[in-house]
Amino acid sequence: MPALTTTSDGFLLHGEPFRILSGALHYFRVHPDQWADRLRKARLMGLNTVETYIPWNLHEPEPGTLVLDGLLDLPRFLRLAAAEGLYVLLRPGPFICAEWDGGGLPHWLATDPGIRLRTSDPRFTDVVDRYLDLLLPPLLPHLAASGGPVIAVQVENEYGAYGDDIAYLEHLERSLRSRGVGELLFTCDQTDGDHLKNGVLPGVLATGTFGSRVDRSLARLREAQPEGPLMCGEFWIGWFDHWGGPHHGRDAADAAADLDRLLAAGASVNIYMFHGGTNFGRTNGANHHHTYVPTVTSYDYDAPLTESGDPGPKYHAFREVIARHAPVPDEPVPAPSPKLPPATVRLTHRALLLPLADRPVHAPDPRSADDLGLRAGYTLYRTTAPAAGTGLLHFTGGVGDRAQVFLDGAPAGVLERERREETLPVRVPRAGAVVEVLVENMGRVNYGPRIGAAKGLLGPVTLDGTPLRGWDSYALPLDDVPATAPFAPATTPTCAEPAFHRGTFEVTAPADTFLSLPGWTKGEAWVNGFHLGRYWNRGPQRTLYVPGPALRPGANDLVLLELHGTTTPEAHLTDAPDLGPAAS
Repeated sequence: MPALTTTSDGFLLHGEPFRILSGALHYFRVHPDQWADRLRKARLMGLNTVETYIPWNLHEPEPGTLVLDGLLDLPRFLRLAAAEGLYVLLRPGPFICAEWDGGGLPHWLATDPGIRLRTSDPRFTDVVDRYLDLLLPPLLPHLAASGGPVIAVQVENEYGAYGDDIAYLEHLERSLRSRGVGELLFTCDQTDGDHLKNGVLPGVLATGTFGSRVDRSLARLREAQPEGPLMCGEFWIGWFDHWGGPHHGRDAADAAADLDRLLAAGASVNIYMFHGGTNFGRTNGANHHHTYVPTVTSYDYDAPLTESGDPGPKYHAFREVIARHAPVPDEPVPAPSPKLPPATVRLTHRALLLPLADRPVHAPDPRSADDLGLRAGYTLYRTTAPAAGTGLLHFTGGVGDRAQVFLDGAPAGVLERERREETLPVRVPRAGAVVEVLVENMGRVNYGPRIGAAKGLLGPVTLDGTPLRGWDSYALPLDDVPATAPFAPATTPTCAEPAFHRGTFEVTAPADTFLSLPGWTKGEAWVNGFHLGRYWNRGPQRTLYVPGPALRPGANDLVLLELHGTTTPEAHLTDAPDLGPAAS
C-alpha cells in the first residue's frame, strides 16, 4: 500500500491526515553543492515537500546510456531531501516542458522521422520504456515504500494541452507500476478549456495548474474529479523570460493572497517555483506559437528564493501565509548569502573559433544539426561562391535558430528564425570566395506541436537563384572549452570575429557573484570549466549568476565565447543581479 493515500477530500500519509505544502526545486538547475542549502530554506519557509521534474534528455543523452552524476545526481538530491525531513514529488515525464530544452525529450528521437511523440505510437513508447528500465532501478530505494522521501509520481505532464490519447497515458501508468512504482500517481493539467478532460486518467489523482482565479480553478478541478483531494499541482507565482522581452515578476502580496485562498479552501499546493535556479549551459528551451522565442539563461521566476538562493519578498509573505494554516519551523529566516566584492576581470588571451572546426561531413547540400547528431551547440557550414558581385543569399526553409554569414572571413550579416528571415543581401568579393555560415541552436522548443523541430541549416542554399553545392558541415558541440584551443595573448583590445576570450581573477574566499559584460555582444561563459550559460546584450538579462561552489581560493579562470565582437577586454563581477526592467 502506498504511503500517501487519498480520501474523499484529502490525503493520508501513513494513515494520518496530511496536506501537501510543496515547492518546485529542480536539482538540475542548482549547483549540487547548494542543494542542501536550498532544501533547508524550503523547510524553513514552512514547506513539507519539494517537487522536481526529471529531464530525460540529459539523463539519457545517447540511446541506452544513463547519467546520474554532478547536476544529474538525483539519488543524492533525494537523500538530502530526506535528511532535511522533506517529502518529494517526482515528475519524470517523459515530457516535462519546464521551459527546458526540448521539454526534456531527447533530440535523438527525431532520427526516426515518422515517430509520433507523446502518443501510444510503439516507436515512442518502446524508447520511453527503455528509459524507465534505466532510470527507475536506482530511484526505487528512494520511494516511500522503501523508506525514502518520494510519496507521489506524476504521469506525463499537462498532457491535456497536447493530445487526448488515453491509451498513451494508460501505457505510462502500466509502465511505472510494472517497474516497481507503487506510490500514488497523479496527473497535472491546466484548468482551462478541455485540458483536464483530455489529461485525466481514471484511477489516477488529477491536479490542476493555475496562478490565479483560485475559486474558479478549484471548481473546475472538482468538476473533473468529483471526489478526492483538491491540489494545485503548479501554483504559478512568477514567470519566465525570453530574450528581447521584459523581465517578468508578480507582486508578492498578490501571490500571497491567492496562496491564502488556496490553503483556506483546504487544498494542497505545489508552488511553482519555490526556487527557479539557472538554465546552466545550453539547457534553456524556447516557445514557438506564432514566433520562435528562446528562454533566457536565468530561471529566477521571481520565486520566493532568488536565483542565488536568497529569500525574497515572496519568501517572507508566503511564510506568513503558511503559518496561518500549518506549523512553520521556529527558526530564523535565512540571511542572504555572502557575495564577492565587485571586481574587474581582464580577458588577456584569445583563440578564434572558426579555425577549430574539423572532421566535416561533405554533401551536396548542408546537413542539419540533427543529421550531425548534435543536441545543442553550433554548426558551421562552408562552401564557395561561383562568382563575384551582389546578390541574394537564400536559405530554403530558414535557419535553426540564428545564422552568422561570413564571406572570406568578413561578417556579411545575420539571419534569425525569430524574425522568420530566410534571405540575406550580400556582396561576394571574388569568384571562389569562401562562404561560411555559423548557426547557433538557441534552445529547442519545449511546448506545443513544434517540439522536435530541426536545428542548423534546414535546406538548400541559393545565391540569386543558383544553388550553392558542395558543403562541408561541421558539428561544434562546444560543451567544454576545447582543450586544443590555441589561446594566445590578445594583441588588440577589441575583436570582431567569433572567438574564445580568457582571463583570470583572484578569489580569497569563494562566494556567489554575478558576471556583467557591458561592451560584449552575444555568447557564452565558463568559470573554471563550469558552463554558466548564454549572455546577450539584447536583454532583458544583463548578468549571469556564478555559484560560489564553482569558484576556488586563489586563481580562477573565466572564458567567454563571444560570437560577434567586443569593444572592451574587460568583464566585471558584481554583487547584485540585473535581470532587466520588470514587465509593466
